[in-house]
Amino acid sequence: MEEAEKVIKAAALQMQSIIADRNANYQKVETIIRRDLESDTDILVLPEVWTVGWSCEDFCACAEDIEDSETVKFLSRLAKEFNVNILGGSFIQKCGSGKCLNTCPVINRKGELVAVYSKNHLYSYCGCKEGDYIKPGESPVMVNLDGVKIGLTICYDIRFPEIFRAYRCAGADLLVNMAAWGIKKPIPWEYLTGARAVENQCFMIALTQSGEIKNGEYNIGHSRIFDFCGETIAEIKNQREGIMSCKIDLAPMYEYRKICTILKDIRENYEVKSI
Repeated sequence: MEEAEKVIKAAALQMQSIIADRNANYQKVETIIRRDLESDTDILVLPEVWTVGWSCEDFCACAEDIEDSETVKFLSRLAKEFNVNILGGSFIQKCGSGKCLNTCPVINRKGELVAVYSKNHLYSYCGCKEGDYIKPGESPVMVNLDGVKIGLTICYDIRFPEIFRAYRCAGADLLVNMAAWGIKKPIPWEYLTGARAVENQCFMIALTQSGEIKNGEYNIGHSRIFDFCGETIAEIKNQREGIMSCKIDLAPMYEYRKICTILKDIRENYEVKSI
């Protein structure tokens, strides 16, 4: 793949979810897509828990069986109608173990569910209790869509460079982080998202929800797409709802990797000597 020319158009949808109202969120997503999605888009990304909003206490009540998920059916219909691959942000998946999963469904242009990724790292600090309701996914998942290898992550995963490096070593072209990131943590969002692109020489989509969550708490907004050197090539500033899109040309990335061969310099052992 790294010798082939490949250009795709990627798009990401920033929105404010309505807490625990799946149908209202379906309507909002469809409205934004019909208004803003460009006709030649290859890949569309949605944010974390857009179906329910960031309200951990409402997760289980809004959980769905993957085999009969209304969210998957909704995204499948849109994928076929608009001829686009969809990385479906995440919804809450029932799993029969007392806790649920925070799961991203991947839908191809034919409307087929081709992969799922469940959030590997759960944010359960500073008063947040995701881990009380959600269990971690078992492994990273890289999906090949139209010949582009995409490494999937959700929100808090961004703080763990190990998962992103694993994707790069496995051949990833594009890294994606789908989030519902709180406005009180601006520095990690701004710096870590770009860093994951730079250190792995990958394109990177960093998408989060915007707007008020509830009780005066807000998402940060400001979603961006980075190139393999960390330059911003598309963005939605602040809290605006809508779609950002850009063309991603993989050929310059492959050439850059041949010149800057950082993976060859990774050491097998980083044992620390304490003195």
